[in-house]
Amino acid sequence: MTKFPERLKQLREGRGVSQATVSKAMGVSRYAVYSYEKGKTAPTLEGLVILADYFDVTTDYLLGRSDEPK
Repeated sequence: MTKFPERLKQLREGRGVSQATVSKAMGVSRYAVYSYEKGKTAPTLEGLVILADYFDVTTDYLLGRSDEPK
C-alpha cells in the first residue's frame, strides 16, 4: 500500500476538503485519516470502499494498482 497514503492526500487536497471532512464521511476520527495519509495505518476494507465512493475513484486507483481513476 505504498501509493495509498500519497493518493489519499492528493485526492483530498485536490478536492479542497479537510481531514475532518473525510473523517466524518468515513465515520472515523480525524487522526485516523491523518494516520492513513502518513502511512501509519490503513483503512478497513469498508473504509477503502467509502473513500473510493467519496472521491469517485476505483479502489485499485487508491491502492496504486492502477493509474486510471475510473
